[in-house]
Amino acid sequence: MCQGATVRLTSMPATLLVAALCLGAIASAQAPSGLRPDWRHIGNSAVDLALASPASGPVERVWFSADTGSLVVRTRSGRVFETQDGEGWAAVAAAPPDPGAAEAPLPEADARIRANPLNSSRLYAFGRQVYRSDDGGVTWANLTAWERESIIGGGIRDLAVSPRNPDEVVVANDFGIWRSLDGGLSWTGLNDALPNLAVRRLLGLPGGSRGVRILAGGAGALEWSPGEKQAWKPVRESQLEQETAARRGLSALLGVEITAVAMAGEFIYAGAAGGQLWVSPDRGRSWRRDEAARGPVEAIYVDAQEPRLALAALGADPRRAGGARVLRTTNAGLFWDDLTANLGDAAASGITADRASGAVYVATDRGVFFTRTDLNAPGPATSWTPLSDNLPAAPARDVRLDADGNQLFVALEGYGVYAAMAPHRLGSFRLVNAADFSQRPAAPGSLLSVLGGRLRTARAGELNVPVLAASATESQIQVPFEVGGDSLSLALNAGQVSVTLGLPLESVSPAIFIDRDGTPLLLNADSGVLLDAMSPARSNGRLQILAAGLGRVRPAWPTGLPAPLEDPPQVIAPVRAYLDRVPVEVTRATLAPGYVGFYLIEVQLPEIVNSGPAELYLESERRQSNRVRVYLDP
Repeated sequence: MCQGATVRLTSMPATLLVAALCLGAIASAQAPSGLRPDWRHIGNSAVDLALASPASGPVERVWFSADTGSLVVRTRSGRVFETQDGEGWAAVAAAPPDPGAAEAPLPEADARIRANPLNSSRLYAFGRQVYRSDDGGVTWANLTAWERESIIGGGIRDLAVSPRNPDEVVVANDFGIWRSLDGGLSWTGLNDALPNLAVRRLLGLPGGSRGVRILAGGAGALEWSPGEKQAWKPVRESQLEQETAARRGLSALLGVEITAVAMAGEFIYAGAAGGQLWVSPDRGRSWRRDEAARGPVEAIYVDAQEPRLALAALGADPRRAGGARVLRTTNAGLFWDDLTANLGDAAASGITADRASGAVYVATDRGVFFTRTDLNAPGPATSWTPLSDNLPAAPARDVRLDADGNQLFVALEGYGVYAAMAPHRLGSFRLVNAADFSQRPAAPGSLLSVLGGRLRTARAGELNVPVLAASATESQIQVPFEVGGDSLSLALNAGQVSVTLGLPLESVSPAIFIDRDGTPLLLNADSGVLLDAMSPARSNGRLQILAAGLGRVRPAWPTGLPAPLEDPPQVIAPVRAYLDRVPVEVTRATLAPGYVGFYLIEVQLPEIVNSGPAELYLESERRQSNRVRVYLDP
């Protein structure tokens, strides 16, 4: 389920705007040498740090172009960007000019002064804070202080005054770019679209009521929550804390700097800055060491079901010619195979794999690469295919697959997180629930997504299964309402390929629709507005939930036909809803008017609710749906 074009869903008594079911996570199913995933951007590049507005990563220099008057910045990473309107940024090749010098009494020790080209008596200065003087430096007004803190953050690096407007001043600091259009009386960040998010790792992927979580340099653990629209927010990540403690402990135990750790079952893998790799098969009681001279171990992937399989991504070794290395072991470190092949001098920093298909993905400073290889036994290295054609030109810092190996996530330096259907799914068909992309059991009337290709026909025994939509990479089908038994076997035809796939079948298998970034399809029943962090649900309000898998309806309704706009069929099985595990009243449970396979559940919220995020889920016949996040406002 993903958000794309909106369609109008008419229901009684409200008219709803909802995201339409859409297909196609990859633009075209080309040959492996031409893979072009259809990447979608998750979130933006801004971080909510409780400053004047959302922040970003460090910016070292800022100036106005002498030719166009446009604003130009250079980030700490050395990349230069230009904007004409303060919203869209484009990478450019430019060097900052000499800012010049101005003489005047300083407002604080070691402050630096910038002259105003249009008004010689007005000066700006910056040190720990930003100041303005309108009398040539005799007196100064502090423009950014609030209770000894700065409203735009600290680490101020540069300041520029517009050559066209003496009231327009821009500041670069450790938290991004800040502009004032009234001589410093108020400040606004220009960081939402500036590609300057110093993302280092992927810490967690969308699931349940959690969103994407990353590690960002200088900001720590951040989350783009389901339904978030403004900025990444700091969170506490216990897994990161445990990993940091494990690296510290292993560094002391093994006597070297441990840079990467991975664990599965009884196995622990550790990699060092000098390229050494250690494996313990018994939770650290004994260790096997590989001492080959290589670059620093940046990341280790270990298969949760078969922990003797592990992959290591190594950065470039400054002591030796050549680039990074990708290594594989299928015997818990007895020996490591080199899978680097044609990666050349790309420096690797993240790695993930899908053992069943042999797919391996690696993040490097030259983008993301993909290969298929034997992940069950030693074998020759295979050629790598780049996947970054549709991504911004920036280093990839990490790469991960979701739990079922269906979606691929990439952390891109400066730009944040991108996701797409995993390319190894092309031609490898898999059934998933269309509501939450899980492999939960099917139910009569369920919507299913078939990943891997374009279906022509589908059948369940003697029953025709409607193919509702199809693309080169994915198809949508609806389970017939008439189907029976305890398992569902589908005969799928995709032209020259035919395959039989199955799922357990239950009378109900409730699921709340979410998009592929984890945002649930929840609506205000009165206004039809899609609820999110900016448009929360209100106490004593009515909430509408778009769901799937609630089984048969009364009166019976034909499979593959949109539900009627008036008097839609009622769900037969009782449906319950829970908000933070407390039951809330369900006032309606029907097919969603005008939709195929969607159910509309309406609940009445209590008069008193806690402010902030809450967990919502459905239950029917003792089977629970996925848990999603809803934002509440008393």
